[in-house]
Amino acid sequence: MSLPVVAVPLSVVRRQGWRAASRGLICGYVDSYTLLTFGLYTSFMSGNTIATGMNGGQAKYAAASHALLPIPFFVLGATLGFLMQKAKSQQQNSRVSMCVAALLLLEVAAAIGAASLSVCVMILSCAMGMMNTTVSQVGGQSVNLGFVTGDLKNLGEHVANIVYGAPVAQSQGSWDTHWRRIFLLGGIWTCFLVGAIGGAAMATRVHVWTLMLPALFLVLLVVTERSAGSPAVVAPQILGGHLEA
Repeated sequence: MSLPVVAVPLSVVRRQGWRAASRGLICGYVDSYTLLTFGLYTSFMSGNTIATGMNGGQAKYAAASHALLPIPFFVLGATLGFLMQKAKSQQQNSRVSMCVAALLLLEVAAAIGAASLSVCVMILSCAMGMMNTTVSQVGGQSVNLGFVTGDLKNLGEHVANIVYGAPVAQSQGSWDTHWRRIFLLGGIWTCFLVGAIGGAAMATRVHVWTLMLPALFLVLLVVTERSAGSPAVVAPQILGGHLEA
């Protein structure tokens, strides 16, 4: 079965790229804060899985259960995020982002109220699960917000394709080159790193108030994107080619 190749306008791809980079920054920020505060991740589930297995293998069952805790709540958040975006509209996408911001503010309130570690981890894991559903594609390029290993793997693939002289898969136009996608993926990784630095720096200074900043930043992003009319999904434009499915 062949599927038509669809093109996304360059202006839309740029907005999608900024959306991915800004949310990647927030994921890095929150993951850094939770690693410092709780000793685990709320976005990087591979790390929690390794910690669960490592501690379980050493019969450290309390530590293993601690590392396992975020995983089901991350899945819950991802499930809710996808369910809320069935039509993949900008309005639905904005609603998910606002829910993430609300959960981050709830975490601040929980920390101020001296809620248990488990409650805080559940809230943040659910928030990051939802966050990771907000952007998964920039033009023809798949991207990851909290799983930058995937972005780095894709970056390496584009470098190899440059060496081979291979064409860009699902090219959106003459402007859509391997180098443009390398800069996109590298930019998301860089933003994740900057966010991690910021999260650690703020956690050591403002403690329980640390997550106020990404929550307010996310609200600002949503307001800005809606006022700019940034679409989550663009009406496809058929190009003269087909993809083999």
